[in-house]
Amino acid sequence: MGKKRLSSVLGIDIGSQSIKVAEVQVKGGEATITALGMASTPEGAVDHTGVYDSDSVGLVLKELLASSGTTVPQAVVSIAGQASVLVRTLEVPKMNPAELKEHMQWEITRNIPFAESTVVSDFRAFEPDDPAATTLDVVMAIAPQSAVDTVISLVKKAGKQMAAIDVEPLGLARSLKVSYDKELIGQTVCVVDVGHKKTSINIYKDAKLLLPRQVPIGGELFTKTISEALNITVDEAERLKVEKAEIPASASTAGGITPYSAGGETQAFSPYNPFANDPVAFNPALASPLIEGTAEEATAPPQPPAADVAPAVVDDPEVVRLYNAMASIVEEFVAEVRRSIDYYRSKGGNVDSLVLCGGGSKIKGLSTFLTNALGIHCEMYDPLKGIPIQAKRLEPGLVEHHRQDFAVAVGNGLHIVFE
Repeated sequence: MGKKRLSSVLGIDIGSQSIKVAEVQVKGGEATITALGMASTPEGAVDHTGVYDSDSVGLVLKELLASSGTTVPQAVVSIAGQASVLVRTLEVPKMNPAELKEHMQWEITRNIPFAESTVVSDFRAFEPDDPAATTLDVVMAIAPQSAVDTVISLVKKAGKQMAAIDVEPLGLARSLKVSYDKELIGQTVCVVDVGHKKTSINIYKDAKLLLPRQVPIGGELFTKTISEALNITVDEAERLKVEKAEIPASASTAGGITPYSAGGETQAFSPYNPFANDPVAFNPALASPLIEGTAEEATAPPQPPAADVAPAVVDDPEVVRLYNAMASIVEEFVAEVRRSIDYYRSKGGNVDSLVLCGGGSKIKGLSTFLTNALGIHCEMYDPLKGIPIQAKRLEPGLVEHHRQDFAVAVGNGLHIVFE
């Protein structure tokens, strides 16, 4: 798929809470966004394992494409979810292309993790930096045929054609390359994409993906925790989270706070095995358009506590009450980000900066909290930075309030820049 070079394409991100679309055209050698839209995902149609109801998702997508004024017939969609894609990274002896193809077919056959035996698979080998190296780094990707068919089906139901099936980490890599390339030359950045049911923690250097990981913590868990702690409905908890949730400057990763508490030390975490194999670097311009995904797991050493959070007095008791309700999940969230960074450091790397995107990232004070807890500067990510928007129809407030939500959709649309 996607052999013909396109000058315009629809980037589509199908999440468990919302569907995002970004129509991208290449004009004068530069990317321009010509349509942008967002709609709620039908309840129960998508979860952290993949798409369950292509009919209802396809219908909502079709309505969204019409209301946002898209005109491009071809789309690039991410495939994601535990039941939809598996990626393994391998180090294999250096061999010629024919030998490698045969070897990888054997690797794919013995690593199929799904009950379904009919799969779509792909692999890509990366030439070593050292010509004298005796091994190759290879990424192997496997998806059930049914998962691929589901994504193709819902795009067809929406009246569009599939240009390519992609994956979220590579979409984010393209976004970094286009919007932050000049700022991040030579830097290693950790992109934390907080979704509804999961968070993707991806580390890049010069827009090459070095470490991808997913954890089952997302905005939904924050909401449910608030609901249970305050004995209110989930809908009311969601409203409070969106409108009033804030992490005060006096909060620390040691837990909840009182209205007059000062910051404390960040909790140290025990050794833990979040990855299985070494990560492999991806170049967004070279990577296959089919499948990529989660990182594997390995032991990361404990790190010393981060610097104390600056003391502050919180005047609003409601802010304190709401933060205390979700403090345990905030602490767990920070722990998972720390583990990913610690693992990367244990492999000899270092992280220069941290950015937040995704619908669940917009809790006020979260970026400052991560800066203080991890000792790494963190800020909100802007996937629309440096990309002109020339949309004929644009919902009022969409860009202002939801720009972080569009990171993957825009990255998928930028596929045509790197074909």
